[in-house]
Amino acid sequence: MIRPFKVQDADLIMKLWLETNVSAHSFINADYWRNNYDSVKEMLPDATLYIYEENNVVQGFIGLMNAYIAGMFVSQQFQSKGIGKKLLDHAKAENSNLILHVYKKNEHAVHFYLREGFVINHEQTDEKTGEIELEMTWISRNRNRNEHE
Repeated sequence: MIRPFKVQDADLIMKLWLETNVSAHSFINADYWRNNYDSVKEMLPDATLYIYEENNVVQGFIGLMNAYIAGMFVSQQFQSKGIGKKLLDHAKAENSNLILHVYKKNEHAVHFYLREGFVINHEQTDEKTGEIELEMTWISRNRNRNEHE
């Protein structure tokens, strides 16, 4: 089930944030993620967070800053089970358009977002990591249809 973030979720989702980032971004030194842990945790109150939980186990979450997907993370043991799609579908239901950045080398995530209807707008270099990242957007088809009617 998807539910809103509760303050008591903070430590658990930050652990998930760190583990998932280190695992998914082997091309970036793990210290980068560890060094950003506290600043990301401080930003949690500014984001809209949705938690995916089953049997009282948090399995993933998505963080939004308005229509910007600041991040989506699914615990390694629960990946490839449709949780990311459910979280993304929830975000799509709440927004008529979405934007995100994803590292080009994170091919699994890039393919996932393309499959889910996102398009690549452009590439840029992340100044903090030196890695190429893609800016991707999704626009609701219903919104386009309604605008043309």
